Amino acid sequence: MTIASFAGSSESIYNGDNKISYFSNAYVLGLTIIAGIGGLLFGYDTGVISGAVLYIRDEFEEVDQSSFLQETIVSMALVGAMIGAAAGGWLNDIYGRKRATLSADVVFALGSIVMAAAPDPYVLIFGRLLVGLGVGVASVTAPVYISEASPSEIRGGLVSTNVLMITGGQFLSYLVNLAFTQVPGTWRWMLGVSAVPAVVQFCLMLFMPESPRWLYMKKDKAKAIVVLSKIYDPLRLEEEISQLAFALEEEYRRKSVVSYMDVFRAKEIRLAFIAGAGLQAFQQFTGINTVMYYSPTIVQMAGFRSNQLALLLSLFVAGMNAMGTVAGIYLIDHFGRLKLALCSLFGVIVSLLLLAAAFCLESSDTTDGFYGWIAILGLVLYIAFFAPGMGIVPWTVNSEVYPESYRGICGGMSATVNWISNLIVAQSFLSIANLVGAGVTFFILAGIAVLAFIFVSLYVPETKGLSFEEVERIWKERARGSRYRDETLLSGDAL
Repeated sequence: MTIASFAGSSESIYNGDNKISYFSNAYVLGLTIIAGIGGLLFGYDTGVISGAVLYIRDEFEEVDQSSFLQETIVSMALVGAMIGAAAGGWLNDIYGRKRATLSADVVFALGSIVMAAAPDPYVLIFGRLLVGLGVGVASVTAPVYISEASPSEIRGGLVSTNVLMITGGQFLSYLVNLAFTQVPGTWRWMLGVSAVPAVVQFCLMLFMPESPRWLYMKKDKAKAIVVLSKIYDPLRLEEEISQLAFALEEEYRRKSVVSYMDVFRAKEIRLAFIAGAGLQAFQQFTGINTVMYYSPTIVQMAGFRSNQLALLLSLFVAGMNAMGTVAGIYLIDHFGRLKLALCSLFGVIVSLLLLAAAFCLESSDTTDGFYGWIAILGLVLYIAFFAPGMGIVPWTVNSEVYPESYRGICGGMSATVNWISNLIVAQSFLSIANLVGAGVTFFILAGIAVLAFIFVSLYVPETKGLSFEEVERIWKERARGSRYRDETLLSGDAL
């Protein structure tokens, strides 16, 4: 079900056994979009630095002469995001999803101002660190907040809307990059304008409710029911409250506060974390942010030397990313998480092999030549395959595979894995490409994509249409050594 299909005021959704859920679509859609601005910040920061670094090199000679300094400017935001994601899980569990979002906006806006005013590369790097802190907290909070306020029938599509905001932010960043190419202080405007969506989200989020599941689990049941009543009709509301009451009883049997080590002590939680964190790691190691951070640089490596032309071609790549995400929003609740990820990875492998071959065959003196265009085709195909599947599946799965008491801490840990993997790729891509060549580098990424395909096949369950409680049953059965999973759950009430 697409976003457009539930943009009205109210409608019915039928699942496999004709169970009906009613909800206020405008309310849920508004909540999703406002929370998803955190994804927009994530995407904008990812994309804007790819163009800004071309002009930062022009202003600071030491940056132009050092690949390591360029990589540090790009990747310092990822260091901040790692810290922010780790802290974000704790912030979400203790203070709630709403306060975590507000804190992320404040830090992000401050970092944007520091970057825009940076007198040297080192202050710029500090600003990148601050922005990364905000992005890290937002990357944990937005998917969980949306997931916990979404009916299970369309949860995948709604959580994927956050990824659409990410890819939309990347596309917007390339438009902004192009808009400021002829303006004095080019890169300062590119980086500084990112404070605007953070301020907008902060203001709008003040009027948004806290996550109803978080409220209920924190014993503020009255407020939770008020929020849930705006999402469900009375019959479905009673069912949701019953499920929450059951989940709360389960939490009473566990520790009231879980620690990081608790994630690894319970086998079912450990299995869920391996699946979620593995997806996050492979999302990065298959090269997505190599493409998004260094897209203009890759275009120039393919023989297109002009900054403006590199940005224009990269804008097309970012546009494909956004369109692919729209397709994924429709497919994820129809086609399913598992099949979508596997099909996506197959296409990614083929695209990376095409990219690798293009760079290996390109002669060093080729300018705007045949193999340069083949490399551009490889980039476009890579995004077209990656965006609908591996672009959205890891975030969606991580928002729904953990029990309530572990959702914040596991979400934060898996997002930290994502950012660590992101950092490794961003900090090493140019150095590896300079050492062994771009062609060999893309061959390495293709090999990692093959490993990702095997991992997803073995460890990631199908969670389409399942309630949080039904997903928890999957891990309990797997912990007992049973493969009781998709076929059993998806054959009955889970649909």
